[in-house]
Amino acid sequence: MAELPRSSKYRATPNAPLDDGERNRLVERLNAAYEAGQVSADEYPRLLDTLFGATTLGEVAGVVEVLPGASTHDVPAIVEAGPGRPGELSEARAPSGAMVAKVAAGGVVALVLLLVILFAILL
Repeated sequence: MAELPRSSKYRATPNAPLDDGERNRLVERLNAAYEAGQVSADEYPRLLDTLFGATTLGEVAGVVEVLPGASTHDVPAIVEAGPGRPGELSEARAPSGAMVAKVAAGGVVALVLLLVILFAILL
């Protein structure tokens, strides 16, 4: 338990009850660590037994110490790989009818404003 920081909920509130959601998250992390070879085949069943037998956060602190840290962020959308290969540009999209209508309406409004300003200057 010395490996966990004091701010860790497993050290700060060791007598707090361990809910099923937390237990399931820890089991998923343990399974991922075992699959990645970070937990030995001898340790794995012992750690699982500890997780399923625990009723408080303090009882699972030893398991949490063995697990690699959980990611606390998501991958930004811009970093996720797109369907194309790196460096390829996507096809240009044809302008939609609504976009053409908006540009045309903006042009008409600009022309009317220009005529009103010119008319006001001449009078």
